[in-house]
Amino acid sequence: MRPTVGIVDTMIGFPVDHDQLYATMRQQLLRDRESQESFTMPASYMFHDVPEHAAEADPVAVTLAEMDRFGVEVGLVSLTAAPEAAERALRSHADRFVASYTSDPNRGMDDIRDLVAAHATWDVRAVSVFPHGLSPQVAIDAPRMYPLYAKCVELGLPLFMTVGIAGPRVPSLCQKVELLDQVMYDFPELVVVMRHGAEPWVDLAVKLMLKWPNLHYSTSAFAPRFYPREIIEYANTRGSSRIMYGGYFPMGLSLERIMTELDDVPFHADVFPAFLRENARRVLGLDPA
Repeated sequence: MRPTVGIVDTMIGFPVDHDQLYATMRQQLLRDRESQESFTMPASYMFHDVPEHAAEADPVAVTLAEMDRFGVEVGLVSLTAAPEAAERALRSHADRFVASYTSDPNRGMDDIRDLVAAHATWDVRAVSVFPHGLSPQVAIDAPRMYPLYAKCVELGLPLFMTVGIAGPRVPSLCQKVELLDQVMYDFPELVVVMRHGAEPWVDLAVKLMLKWPNLHYSTSAFAPRFYPREIIEYANTRGSSRIMYGGYFPMGLSLERIMTELDDVPFHADVFPAFLRENARRVLGLDPA
């Protein structure tokens, strides 16, 4: 039986205007007409039930209510996707939300300075980077990424990174899982959490987790019935400490769907607590040393 309280969600956000949220990607990266004109979000061909909320609703209240409803104790939120809501949530509900800094390595040292400032102001617990969503794109092993990796090690922050074929209709070579091998070699102290599936290279992702002790995997942006078989098998055998829960509310999935489908995921009973809270609490430094 999985835990129904105390869950840590490593990818949760607040309801915002989709046109505003994805404006930069539409202007700078997306080229096909459907993505530019018809899609609610850049991967709408995969996400057919994007949660909707009244425009006048308080975004922080909406997310908190969903967290309370489904036993999510702590949510990792981006400081940049919905900055006003995120900052208000971090101020008013410091026991429920922790901050993530979203990096753009194209900005060079300005990005690093902003990370340091955000860390000091908001007690940032993680950094996230979306190689496919940058303009121009930046490959996982590109030199422009290396100052970010070094600063994450210096600050003791885990890096959440999208890997595998991108959901939006943009090129994905920058996110090939094999590129992590060199990065983990060059930065053995760097803690990396793979996001958004790693498909179609999931077997390689598992192989690299076996090889590199600081490499982890998050189930973000996947409905539980689509969790890769290789990830479930790895969690149930040698990888129970390396797989952690990530949702996708409200960007593409409802918490109701996620939590309902989780009951049918064949994780072993002793894996569920690690998957839903313990691994994330350790990686994010939520428990006193």
